[in-house]
Amino acid sequence: MELLKGKTAMITGGTRGIGYAIVKVFLQNGASVALCGSRQETVDKALEKLKSEDPDYKVIGLCPDLQSPEEVDKAIATVKETFGSFDIIVNNAGVSARDKLYEYKPEDFAKTMNLNVNAVFNCAQAAAKVMKEQGGGVILNTSSMVSIYGQPSGVAYPASKFAVNGLTKSLARELGKDNIRVNAVAPGITKTDMVAALPEEMIKPLIATVPLGRVGEPEDVANAFLFLASDLASYITGEILSVDGAARS
Repeated sequence: MELLKGKTAMITGGTRGIGYAIVKVFLQNGASVALCGSRQETVDKALEKLKSEDPDYKVIGLCPDLQSPEEVDKAIATVKETFGSFDIIVNNAGVSARDKLYEYKPEDFAKTMNLNVNAVFNCAQAAAKVMKEQGGGVILNTSSMVSIYGQPSGVAYPASKFAVNGLTKSLARELGKDNIRVNAVAPGITKTDMVAALPEEMIKPLIATVPLGRVGEPEDVANAFLFLASDLASYITGEILSVDGAARS
């Protein structure tokens, strides 16, 4: 099936892990995609890998500073100029945090909030302006299971994802009249590079918290984004979709 045939998407944090899986499944489903990364080197590497798998993929790479509204505007304009429309944005770029409160530096807290919240706002605002002119579109955000349950250290990360949920629900109500749907996906424990590098003695207790008995694959999460981006979800907005194997801790 080509659930996104004729659609154009921009995906931030698209060079690896969940972001790369989203890029790939969108391309496989007929979308034209602009993948964004923080460095040109990683963007080029991701593009090379995708093109080696299918030279016909309609994909470009960008590396805007997502904390700069001007650079975000420019990136979205480039995508629309290249592909002729701008239908979907996936705000996936972000950083995690594990600092304990007593040692937390204010500048580190601010760094996490700036990328995980302010950049999402910048991208959503810029995308919505273009989508409104076109008659509609889809804004998707990456949340996290810790946005619901918190975590025992690194308070900036769950706080930022709580904020992402607030943006998602509020923008869904504000932008519905413009035919713009806004949803988020909240992944649980997922086999990204960081998780795959953990020793077995750390992985086993994590798996024990998941009723399905395994950690998620990036493709599991990407498929949720695919569904929400597609017309199959045309009456779904303001939702935070958990993809966590029913893990609740």
